[in-house]
Amino acid sequence: MKDIKKYVIGILIVLVGVIYISRLFYLQVLDDRYKAAARSNTTKQKIIDPYRGIIYDRNGKILVYNVPAFDLMVNLKKMVVPDTTKFCELLGISEDDFLSAINSIKEDRNKASYRPEVFLSTISEQKFAAIQDRFNYKGFEFRAKTVRSYPHNVLANALGYIAQISPGELRRDKEGNQYYLQGDLIGKKGIEKSYEDLLRGKKGLQFIMKNAKEIELGSYQGGAFDILPESGHKLQSTIDLDLQSYGERLMQGKIGTIVAIEPRSGEILSIVSAPTYNPNLLTGSDYSNNYNALVKDSLNPLFNRATQAAYPPGSIFKMIQASIALQEGIITEKTMRTVRPYPNMGDHSPSGVYNVRRAIRKSSNWYFAWLYKEILHRKKVKNRYEDAEIGFDIWRKYVMSYGFGKKLGTDFTHEKGGSVPSNQLYDRIYGDKRWKASTIISNSIGQGELLVTPMQMANLAAIIANKGYYYRPHMISKVDGEIPHELEIFYQKNYTMIDSIHFDPIIEAMQGVVENGTAARARTKDIIVCGKTGTAENPHGEDHSCFIAFAPRDNPQIAIAVYVENAGYGGTWAAPISSLMIEKYLKGEVTNSYKEKRILGKNFINP
Repeated sequence: MKDIKKYVIGILIVLVGVIYISRLFYLQVLDDRYKAAARSNTTKQKIIDPYRGIIYDRNGKILVYNVPAFDLMVNLKKMVVPDTTKFCELLGISEDDFLSAINSIKEDRNKASYRPEVFLSTISEQKFAAIQDRFNYKGFEFRAKTVRSYPHNVLANALGYIAQISPGELRRDKEGNQYYLQGDLIGKKGIEKSYEDLLRGKKGLQFIMKNAKEIELGSYQGGAFDILPESGHKLQSTIDLDLQSYGERLMQGKIGTIVAIEPRSGEILSIVSAPTYNPNLLTGSDYSNNYNALVKDSLNPLFNRATQAAYPPGSIFKMIQASIALQEGIITEKTMRTVRPYPNMGDHSPSGVYNVRRAIRKSSNWYFAWLYKEILHRKKVKNRYEDAEIGFDIWRKYVMSYGFGKKLGTDFTHEKGGSVPSNQLYDRIYGDKRWKASTIISNSIGQGELLVTPMQMANLAAIIANKGYYYRPHMISKVDGEIPHELEIFYQKNYTMIDSIHFDPIIEAMQGVVENGTAARARTKDIIVCGKTGTAENPHGEDHSCFIAFAPRDNPQIAIAVYVENAGYGGTWAAPISSLMIEKYLKGEVTNSYKEKRILGKNFINP
């Protein structure tokens, strides 16, 4: 019995020993957490920011790239500045700036006092080279990074800009991907924001040996545990740089926008918002001062008028009215109508007999007032007010199918959708069953409650060029030379409710508008241009000049919309600007020097 107890006790002792040895082996050899913890006591983890992705135009010309810059970091617990004045003189800042930066770090609860925080952001490579040998202050260190550079000084609003991540953006990131750190740069607007996930790349990690005094001794184990950063993806844009630069020249001294689209793909060839600004103003250490100055500018250069401004479409909308009437069988292309003055509505076209082609070419207000009443009042019920509401719902669905009254789904941030009024809106204004076509007759000529963006108007030109469908306008076509899955949506057709056959008389009329109608200044040598003028009413001053067009008539390669604020008739300024852009794109040069000189010499801002 004693022998059995002796064996049992011995076995238990051996088992306990094996368990302890196994556990020690696991903790010291197999479990990486303890190895990492031990290593952290003698190493410093250094995050390596990746290069942000480069953006090219459609022909491979660089639109935006990266240049080196540096952030000056400070650890408040280790900071030693014996002479503040000398310190500030070296950096080229004031003592107030010094105190403000220190206090900002102290007051921000999200910033820990034991780790380096950004003291001075985005020091240029030139300035860093000038001070690095003389800068020797404890608690401070330079962190290398890159900032954006725009070699051609164009596309400011479309490309957008990057800036330091805000507390709100950082908080949202921590709830999701946890990619960013305080002081990181992030896309704030435009393409820089829309494609942030592709442009930012992936951060790297470097382990640096340090001694007890935290002096760096070199890479840990020769960099065996380092993680290399991955640069952001290369984006190919749809922009034609030469056309874009030319458009920005034409719009100098003017308030408005140009949007040019390739109809067969929806690719944006040019997108101009005027007045604009030099995008390099928002890249360096003077970012804050420059940004504040742009925000305070009364001309609002940070506002992207191409996608955010909303204007009445004016007479350009008459082509949509015509297409609805043709589709619904209210008229045919041969239907003749004697047009007489409509009450309380002016018209620069004379009374007389019109078909739909002549009505578009002459831009007859009275014809389209009559046509609008015919569309709304279908005599489906005896009550004319209820009948108008039924007809209005039908009309509205057609209009919405053109992409109006909603966002087109472009790849731009802050895109607006314009406005198409609804039954509910008029019920609130006039009361249920208390309005009819004559009450809202302003819609017939593109006024009233209708509002559209210039992007939507350029897309309208593309729809007519394509005889009834469009691709979502977009500015990025490829990522690293490929069309990824997330961009495939831009190459899917979106159809209107209008059959293609009904666009033939409209296109013929648009050709007549240019050749012997209201847009004679849009004529272009050796190119058949189809267009339509518009004059959008402006209660605050001169009317806005607008024009849409596409060319050539057969196999259209460019569709365009131009708005020039406070410039009056569409045929006077918007139409010739369109023709110059069309010729520049299709021929690569402009032959009408007189027309070009006239446009370049006109200044509506400081006449």
